[in-house]
Amino acid sequence: MTDLTSLRLARLQDHRELLGHTLRGIEKEGLRVDAQGRLALTPHPAPLGSALTNERITTDYSESLLELITGTRNDVDSLIGELEDTHRYVYAGLGDEVIWNQSMPADLPPEADIPIAWYGKSNTGTLKNVYRRGLAERYGKTMQCIAGVHYNFSLDDRVWQVLDLPGADEKAQRSAGYIGLIRNFSRFSWLLMYLFGAAPALSRDFLRGREHPLQAFDAETLYLPYATSLRMSDLGYQNKAQSQLKLCYNDLSTFLARLHAAVTQPWEPYSQIGTHRDGQWIQLNTNILQIENEYYSSIRPKRATRRGERPITALAERGVQYVEVRCLDIDPYAPVGISATTSRFVDAFVLFCAASESPFFSDNGFCQHSADNFSTVVTEGRKPGLLLSREGTPIALSDWGRELLDRIAPYAQLLDDTYGGDAYTQALAAQVEKIANPDATPSARLLADMRSAGASFKEFTLAQSQAHAQALRATPLPADKTAQYQEWARESVAQQQAIEAADDVDFDTYVARYMEAAQAPLVLPQA
Repeated sequence: MTDLTSLRLARLQDHRELLGHTLRGIEKEGLRVDAQGRLALTPHPAPLGSALTNERITTDYSESLLELITGTRNDVDSLIGELEDTHRYVYAGLGDEVIWNQSMPADLPPEADIPIAWYGKSNTGTLKNVYRRGLAERYGKTMQCIAGVHYNFSLDDRVWQVLDLPGADEKAQRSAGYIGLIRNFSRFSWLLMYLFGAAPALSRDFLRGREHPLQAFDAETLYLPYATSLRMSDLGYQNKAQSQLKLCYNDLSTFLARLHAAVTQPWEPYSQIGTHRDGQWIQLNTNILQIENEYYSSIRPKRATRRGERPITALAERGVQYVEVRCLDIDPYAPVGISATTSRFVDAFVLFCAASESPFFSDNGFCQHSADNFSTVVTEGRKPGLLLSREGTPIALSDWGRELLDRIAPYAQLLDDTYGGDAYTQALAAQVEKIANPDATPSARLLADMRSAGASFKEFTLAQSQAHAQALRATPLPADKTAQYQEWARESVAQQQAIEAADDVDFDTYVARYMEAAQAPLVLPQA
């Protein structure tokens, strides 16, 4: 631990009451499937309200891909409790369908038959639909059916002052703190993939006959014997445009400048596709990214946006507000896809990343060593004797993992001192066991349980998903909570109708204005 890191930890201990104001939220994706594990081709269930405007229950890429969103909470128990409540409400409206509790997809129909999410006839809703048509053109529909858990995390603004981050004002100081957090997260996120990766296998049909490096687990299942998360590997991402993007995390201004370039510069293969086919929109534009959200990364700096505001504009004008951790697989052993233990460890891990000294990346703001470590762990993280690269020096994953957990331990204790009890320390202890015993990781457990059951990936996941569905349905929501979710659903439908009624230009004009705003010069914050 460096002198600066030790000083920051001491300051946090003196002001630990501020950590009680830490906020976290979850966005959990999950495919709807039928009783045989096949992708549900039914519309978004009416009891769930409007996918366009319901802030708690929406869809992601496909009409079948649910996204359940919590509010922000200052403690883990209420966060997981809210996610459980939302699952119970959803299950009351799913009929015989269940939520596929795995990151890698269910039994998918032919690519052309995977339904793209529909958000109504408003310009806003049509733009969301066309953006997803563009994703289908660029990456294929199958890859877009991969699901995950996104974990949003923010610290009280006063914490950045306690940590004495550089910056001319509070906004600059806060942004510098979050960008420094992201640099450290990039250095160490391989650890999350080892500890929580839960997608070492997939159905053979997922690859649609493409060449691959996977091995046969059984007639229906492919896997890699030491993989942790095939979801986060490059198996599904056959896109050279994004592979060329190396956004800089040394400062917010450079990050935004490079992101702005990606959403404003055409890419020749996309230009060849065009924006229309047979008179219909098939992508919003031919740029490297249609919009900012198309950039795939394991963590993002975020800022809440106003209606119609671009995320990049919000970040430039008001700075970073929170980070979105995007590399967590759905936990197949947790009924809602993530456990309180995982949530608590992520809290401690991200706090460690925020408080630890975070040197700039020297390679033009990008650290290739970190990217290579991440890629290695997702495909062979449990390989005996696996070596990673720490600043160019080989180090055993097990040695580095133990060292990092030792460095995270004071932050787990700090959170226990803040909230009371020892839940954070216990969450850390559970990860220590995984470093000592790779068979205790969820990726290893999943393969062992599939073998024990004599089940394919599809058979095992369907049985798990049905068991979770039965447990959630066995404890329905109280009447008052059900009524609240129903009211939110009704309000969302009315909001969608109001948006549709308010449209006063055709969609072509709407897109032209949207793209014109995107092309406007970006006023960058001072570095």
